[in-house]
Amino acid sequence: MKARLNLTIENSLLENVKSYAEKQKQSVSELVEVYFRTVTKPSKRKNILHLVEKLDKPVIAEKEDLKDLYYKENAKQYGF
Repeated sequence: MKARLNLTIENSLLENVKSYAEKQKQSVSELVEVYFRTVTKPSKRKNILHLVEKLDKPVIAEKEDLKDLYYKENAKQYGF
């Protein structure tokens, strides 16, 4: 079942929206409905911070110099 919704926007924006809707062969109501569906549906993508937190933490001795470790790893990999 559909319900009516009144929106108040600037006249110039409304003209641009109507023009866009016509080019898309949609009504302004359809555009608004699609937009609302998009912004209210739960995201399937996870936040990157959650993915980073799941990564294994590197084990580094307290007194090791990270810069030296970086150069040693590159030397192994690239033969420097």
